[in-house]
Amino acid sequence: MLSRRRLLTTGLSAAALCAVGYSMWPRLDAYNEQVARQRRLMEADPERADLIRMSTLAANSHNTQPWTFQLEDRRVIIRPDLTRRTAVVDPEDHHLYISLGCAAENLSIAARTHGWQPALSVVRGAETAISIDLDSTGAKASYLYQAIPLRQSTRSDYDGRAVPTQDLNTLAAAAAQEGVSVRFVTDPSDMDAIADLVVAGNGVQMDNPAFIQELRDWIRFTPDQAIATGDGLFSACSGNPVVPEWMAARLFDLFFQKESENDKYRRHIRSSAGIAVFTADQQDAAHWINVGRSFQRFALQSTALGIRNAHINQPIEVPELRRDFAGWLGDATIRPDLIVRFGYAPALPMSLRRPVADVVI
Repeated sequence: MLSRRRLLTTGLSAAALCAVGYSMWPRLDAYNEQVARQRRLMEADPERADLIRMSTLAANSHNTQPWTFQLEDRRVIIRPDLTRRTAVVDPEDHHLYISLGCAAENLSIAARTHGWQPALSVVRGAETAISIDLDSTGAKASYLYQAIPLRQSTRSDYDGRAVPTQDLNTLAAAAAQEGVSVRFVTDPSDMDAIADLVVAGNGVQMDNPAFIQELRDWIRFTPDQAIATGDGLFSACSGNPVVPEWMAARLFDLFFQKESENDKYRRHIRSSAGIAVFTADQQDAAHWINVGRSFQRFALQSTALGIRNAHINQPIEVPELRRDFAGWLGDATIRPDLIVRFGYAPALPMSLRRPVADVVI
């Protein structure tokens, strides 16, 4: 979700790809079958466990899936799984709680579609959790629900087309959430200014060995790795070739370089139609959850309109650049929470999720 997902760069040479015979290349058949099982709409009269499956299809940082679900009689409680923190890139658990908000919004949308009326509240204590009471009511069809299995963070070049004003207004309406503001940036010169901050943040992070190690820990180079863990950043989901594990690890070290990553981010931003910036009124776990709910609806509405999106959060992940970015936005006292580019592009392979049984406590 919700912090930048950097995998392998696209600079794999033809010579490197030819070094191994085609018969040795990993196949995606079993991976795609797993995706199809997970990314389906619910059956009529579903069990609550299927609500959890829909909830886990939400956006989340590094695809760590940092959540657990507690099922009570008419209630679902979403709790943070702090064993899945990304402490280097997200030391305050900012992205983690945004991820929980995304999951809560998915669950709420799916519940309404199947005859439950969700009432959501944030529970503060030793840890901040989300409690969702489910009362029976009439089913309410939703095109956002239809978009849940199709939503993805599309980390590729876009085609540069502008998003019509009417669709921008629709996205803004979908993202409306108390305590959260969303600003759209579509002027090319302003987008270039944000690209400068993204590149600066990328440089700081790539000079940090702990950041590189944390990122690498969540990369899944092969379909077998991705299936075994059910989480992480599978290289194919960023449009990169799928190669044998021994080869992928070496290519990561060879091609994952600051200059090429900087070039990639500039290209990605310049090919986008615009950038959305999400900012909460206050900076605490409850408001970060609300940012997640707002973003998830934005992402689902984007999907319904055929618009892709991806995070470019470097300027908010580096504290000194976060202040610079807030000043660029016109208010140095705020803390921007998410930076998301959007535009038009083909879909990429979908990411996997862990089984429901592994996240229910």
